[in-house]
Amino acid sequence: MLWQVQEAKQRFSELLRAARTNGPQIVTRHGEEVAVVIDVSEFHRLRGDVPDFKDFLRSGPDFEDLDLTRSRELPREIDWTDAE
Repeated sequence: MLWQVQEAKQRFSELLRAARTNGPQIVTRHGEEVAVVIDVSEFHRLRGDVPDFKDFLRSGPDFEDLDLTRSRELPREIDWTDAE
């Protein structure tokens, strides 16, 4: 949606709500686009402040540092006749 500067100033709260719910809002002055109002989460995503899913997975622990050895002991015997 396009907002003239004067209208954006007068209806600033509505402009912010629209940016959050409807996406980027363009502000114009004398018919020329001069600014875009976007939701802060979109701003952080565009700046790269929020890692994408692939980066999130890569940031996990290094498996070489984990002890993943299994016990070699046989499982314990269970007497199912007494189980109720």
